[in-house]
Amino acid sequence: MSSFKSSCASRIFGKFASKKFPTPLQNIINKTYVKLMKVDLSECLSADKYESLNELFTRDLRHKREFSSNKDEFISPCDAYISECGDIKEEKALQIKGFSYRVRELLGNFILKDKKDRLIDGKYINFYLSPKDYHRYHVPIDMCVKKAVHIPGKLHPVNFTWLQKVPELFVENERVVLECYTKENRLFYMVFVGALNVGKMQFIFDHNIQTNAKSSLEQPYMYNNLWLQKGDELGRFEMGSTIVMFFEKDMVELIGKRENSIRFGDVIANLHVEI
Repeated sequence: MSSFKSSCASRIFGKFASKKFPTPLQNIINKTYVKLMKVDLSECLSADKYESLNELFTRDLRHKREFSSNKDEFISPCDAYISECGDIKEEKALQIKGFSYRVRELLGNFILKDKKDRLIDGKYINFYLSPKDYHRYHVPIDMCVKKAVHIPGKLHPVNFTWLQKVPELFVENERVVLECYTKENRLFYMVFVGALNVGKMQFIFDHNIQTNAKSSLEQPYMYNNLWLQKGDELGRFEMGSTIVMFFEKDMVELIGKRENSIRFGDVIANLHVEI
């Protein structure tokens, strides 16, 4: 699928999902989606409470989830399936078993070389959010965001069929890169990868970041002392997609396991404490 066609398809689907149909029809749409996708609404409102499909996609939790308050533990930013995780080898990571991509290329042109160098021999973890999952993402540890970069691109599907079909799919797709630091000034990145039918990726701390737009240029956003608290809402996908996290060398021990489902709030990594 061409970049133009995938972008058009995503915009059209986004308009459909955002449209508020008459209540009886909307209830049918919502309940059909929940049934087909096997959506678990036990922590959310019932399907008939959402006035559009997009409201259902981006549903909030009725009650806050509990998570570890240990300042040295990273929690999962989302409900997802860990498709891959492990060591960054030869400056590459896996999008799925047997299919690698170049980490430097994924991060784009506005992440400085010396920052990319800090990821050599580091760790990574991929979170795949399916259409049935809770679509909001959260802050994994108390962190300072110093830079965001929006990188336009294609909108290939990110399911396992396509990950085994398109080499370096993550590098081809639209994405938003966050450059993040812990209180100890340890560096990690969060990369939010767009996909087919993802209407938008939204970020609460900066509504100027506009995804699924017509621009073809990378756009950096700089921040001064932007601290976010562990567990707070960071933003949302308007449909399922992927988040990739990269950690600098000797920064963490991964707890999350490949091919395991995980929930926002579960511990995914321990921060190595420097003595």
